[in-house]
Amino acid sequence: MFAKPLIRVLLTSLALLFAALAHAQADGRVDYRLGPGDMVRIQVFQQPDLTVEARVSENGVISYPLLGVIRIGGLSPTDVERLIAQRLIDGNFLKSPQVTLNVTQFRSQQVSVLGNVAKPGRYALETTGMRLSEVLAMAGGVTPAGADQVVLMTTRGGRMQRMEIDLVEMFTVGDLSRDMPLVAGDVIYVDRAPQFYVYGQVQRPGMYGLDRGITVAQAIAKGGGLTLRGTDKGVRVHRRFGGNTVQVLEPKLDDLVKPDDLIFVRESVF
Repeated sequence: MFAKPLIRVLLTSLALLFAALAHAQADGRVDYRLGPGDMVRIQVFQQPDLTVEARVSENGVISYPLLGVIRIGGLSPTDVERLIAQRLIDGNFLKSPQVTLNVTQFRSQQVSVLGNVAKPGRYALETTGMRLSEVLAMAGGVTPAGADQVVLMTTRGGRMQRMEIDLVEMFTVGDLSRDMPLVAGDVIYVDRAPQFYVYGQVQRPGMYGLDRGITVAQAIAKGGGLTLRGTDKGVRVHRRFGGNTVQVLEPKLDDLVKPDDLIFVRESVF
């Protein structure tokens, strides 16, 4: 019963992981931009007295030996390395300093991942241009109960936008333009997978996960098939339209099932 959803989740998780690796190798991303709350470790080659561990303040500054207060908020690690090296040279402290900056804690640029993922929570954007697939991979991927579509709430161009992204379609078709680069404050939500209901003269009436492209006949089979008293003639589907409007339809057996459909299998009159 659960093999197909688990396979789907495994394939989706692998796709997320491979996409994350591919983006990391191919994007040539710009360095991460430092911000308030980030923890940095700065070292100068053969100058242990100039080794500093500091947290970037709310104003985007740190205090550094010999140089005093330095504003590093909004700069990349490479920019800060060059800035400190140049100031050490300009102050006649060192002739040719080799400065290295490592970010030990990413705190300033975070996104939220909610809903049906293995590890919901807040995740840091460790580099500029981190994509949806990478953050979902960090969150452990979509759970078996999760939907193939995810919702991304993001602010672009000064206004809030809601985007629905079909993960399975994105990877099967190969349209990675939907694998959006994320920005701080984005929220990713994975809803539960769509479901349908089957009852009446079937072996196992109940609620089932809605696989892509499943037909009425396949839905009845998911419910264990017909009982000895059941018939596939005159099957009824109760389908919701709009808000609270429910219509009773007489589908063909090869018609597709929709989310939240309620399929009723009638008893044979013979």
